Amino acid sequence: QVQLVESGGGLVQAGGSLSLSCAASGHSLSGIPMGWFRQTPGKGRECVATISGSGTSSYYADSMKGRFTISRDNAKDMVYLRVNSLKPEDTAVYYCAVRRTFSSHACSEADFGSWGQGTQVTVSS
Repeated sequence: QVQLVESGGGLVQAGGSLSLSCAASGHSLSGIPMGWFRQTPGKGRECVATISGSGTSSYYADSMKGRFTISRDNAKDMVYLRVNSLKPEDTAVYYCAVRRTFSSHACSEADFGSWGQGTQVTVSS
């Protein structure tokens, strides 16, 4: 069973950037599609981006295109999320997850599992 640990969150001013990391243990991530989601209080997890097992293809939710970049290093069992031009509405807990199933949705929370504990990103205006 893979365990995921997110890191890199923090308090940042609007317009700034952050690089989030997701480290895996217990199982290699090589070849496994992964995703980043975010969640604000009282809401379900919102898809940010997904990446293929090889890292050669990625998907971004419409509202995330342009400022978010997902990447991975299979040799290190790491997945990353770079966020630029941060806005106060990006404030959320960010999670990485393993894609376990493939429904008709490009990025549905129900298709992902092995959630980490998340890393808090807070953007001040």
